[in-house]
Amino acid sequence: MEAEPGEPTRVSGRILVRQKNPAAHTAGSPGAGGTVFPFRLSVCSVKWSVWISLRRPQDRETTPTMSTEPPAPPKPSPVEGIKDTSNWLKGAILEELAQDTDHFTESTKQLIKFHGTYQQEDRDARKTRAKPGVGKAYMMMLRLRMPGGVMTAEQYLAMDDICGKYANGTLRFTTRQSIQLHGVLKGNLKTTIAAINETLLSTISACGDVNRNVMSCPAPLADPTRKQMQELAVRVADHLTPTAGKQSYIELWLNGKSVAPPEDPNVAEPIYGKLYLPRKFKVGFARPDDNCIDIYAQCLGFLAIVEEGRTLGYNMLVGGGMGMTNSKPETFPHLGRPVCFVTPDEVVKAAEAVIKLFRDHGNRSDRKRARIKYLMADWGVEKFREVFARDYFGQALVMPKDAPITGVDLHLGWHAQGGDKWFLGVSVENGRVKDEGAYRLRSALRAIVAKVGCNLRVTAQQDVLLCDVATKDRPTVDSLLNEHGVPRAENLSMVQKWSMACPAIPTCPLAISESERFLPGVVDSLESELVALGLADQPISVRMTGCPNGCARPYNSDIGVVGRSGEKYTLYVGGRIEADRLSFELQDLVPKDQLVPRLKVLMGKYKADRAAGEGFGDYCQRLGKPALLELLA
Repeated sequence: MEAEPGEPTRVSGRILVRQKNPAAHTAGSPGAGGTVFPFRLSVCSVKWSVWISLRRPQDRETTPTMSTEPPAPPKPSPVEGIKDTSNWLKGAILEELAQDTDHFTESTKQLIKFHGTYQQEDRDARKTRAKPGVGKAYMMMLRLRMPGGVMTAEQYLAMDDICGKYANGTLRFTTRQSIQLHGVLKGNLKTTIAAINETLLSTISACGDVNRNVMSCPAPLADPTRKQMQELAVRVADHLTPTAGKQSYIELWLNGKSVAPPEDPNVAEPIYGKLYLPRKFKVGFARPDDNCIDIYAQCLGFLAIVEEGRTLGYNMLVGGGMGMTNSKPETFPHLGRPVCFVTPDEVVKAAEAVIKLFRDHGNRSDRKRARIKYLMADWGVEKFREVFARDYFGQALVMPKDAPITGVDLHLGWHAQGGDKWFLGVSVENGRVKDEGAYRLRSALRAIVAKVGCNLRVTAQQDVLLCDVATKDRPTVDSLLNEHGVPRAENLSMVQKWSMACPAIPTCPLAISESERFLPGVVDSLESELVALGLADQPISVRMTGCPNGCARPYNSDIGVVGRSGEKYTLYVGGRIEADRLSFELQDLVPKDQLVPRLKVLMGKYKADRAAGEGFGDYCQRLGKPALLELLA
C-alpha cells in the first residue's frame, strides 16, 4: 500500500511476529511459527511503501515454509580480486614503473603496499594546485622491515643519505619500530628500494595483507629473555615472509630475473596461499614487567613467562588491534586475549598456525571488519582455542599462565649494556628526525653514528636507542647532542616523554585532522597546566591520531585524542601507561582549543581526589563517564 504526501492512510488488521524457533510450538497451536497481534497503522506526510505479513484465522494451521538452501557467501572485496589476478603480487607494477606518470593506477596502488610502499599526496599543496589541468602532488611513502627495530651504524647512515637524496629530508621512527621515508617520487621509487636493499635492509612485507614488522623490546640489556625475544622476532619475521611474493619483489625491484613459481598455489605460497591474508597482521614480543611494545594491541602477542631468571615460554595473546570506523559501530578497538602457553621452540609453529587460521576464517568481504580481532570477538576465546588446536596447531593446548602487566620502560637515558658498552635512549618528538631551527636532530644523529660507530634500535614510543657505545665515547655523544640542540631525556617533562602521534596531514590520505603537527602545542600547554597543578612528575600517556584507525594506539593510553572532523577531536580517557586496558570515549567533536581546558578540569580533580599510587587513567576509570562529564558540565 502507498500513501501519497499529505493523504493519511489507516490500515487495521493483525500482524504476525515470527518466533526465532518455530519448532518450539506445536503445529496448529496459536503460537505455531509466530504470534498474531491486532494492529492499526497510520501513515501520512510522506510517501511510504509498507509491507506487512498478515495472517488470517484460517491460515493458522499452516506451518511456514523455510528455505533449506544455505545463504549465498558474501561477495569478496575488490582487493581480493586484485590479489587473485596479481600473479603473486606483480600485477602491472613493472609496466607502470616504465610509464612517464607521477602515480600508479588504483589496482597497482593496492599491490605496491605488499612491497612496502603507500601512494600518497602532499595535501598541503592542494590549495596551490586546485586549478584546471593541475592534478594532485603525488608521492610515495616507503617503510622498512626491521624486526625489533634493529639496524647497524652503516645502515642508519645509508638511510640518512637516502632520505636526503630521494625523500623529503627527514626520517620517521614509527610506532612499530620501523623507519618511514616520505616524499619519494614515483620516478625514484625503484632506485630508492634498490638502495635500501643494498644495505641488507628491505621493505618487503612492511605493508599489505601479510605479517608486518615484528616488534620486540629493543633494549640491548644483558638479559637472556630480551635476547631470546629479539632472536625470535627475527625468526618469526623470516618465517612469515611471503615465498612467491618475495621472488616477485626481487624480480621487480632488484635483479629483473623472472622465476616462475610452482603451479600449485599451496606450494608457491605455503603459508599465505594465493590470496594472502584478509587484512594486515601484527606480531610482538614483550615481558610482563616491561610492556614497552603494547603487547595487548598486537594481532598476535608473545608475553614472556620468566621464573628465577629462566624463560619458560610465552603466553600467546590473539586479537589485539586499534582501528575502528566512525560510521560502523560494529568496528572497535580490541585487546588481545590469552589463548595458550607455548614453549620457545613452539613460537614459530604457533605463529604460522594463527596466520593460517586467520587466512582461512577471516572476513574477506568487508575490509573494515577483516582484522583477526573481529574473528576473536565474534567467536570468543573458547571457540578460537578449539579451532586453533584441532585444525592448525595439531596438539593439545597448555593454558596461559597468570602474568599481569606490571611495568613499562621507555629505556631513555644512559644504561649499562654489559662489559664496556652503554646505550643511550634519545626521546624523539613524534618520531620525526629532522633539522629545524636550533633543533638539529638529524645532523646530531648522523654526527654521532659516524663518529662513534654506534648501532641503533627504534622503540615503539618512536624514540631511538644509541647502542654499543664505549665508555670513552659517552662524553662525545653528550657533547654532540648539546651542540645540536637535542634535549636530554632527564630535561624533558613526563607528558613530553609519554606522548606520541601519527603523521596524519599532510602525507596520510586517511587523516581527517592534524596530529603530528598539532600534538606538540597540546603537550606544551598541558605541560604548563601540570606544572601549575604540581603534577609535572606524574607519568601520563597522551596519544593522538588524525583518524580513528589508531596508528599511534590512542585507545589504551591515559589520554587519547582522535581526529574526528577537521579541527574537532574525540577525547578518550581511562587507559593507562601499562597499556593493558582500553580507554573509553568521554566526549566527541571537541574543538581543538578546548582539549587542554577540559583536561585541566579533570587533572585538577584528579590531583585533589586521587588515591595513593592511582594513575590518571585509573582515576578516570574509577569515576566513570557520567561523573567525569558532570565535572565538565
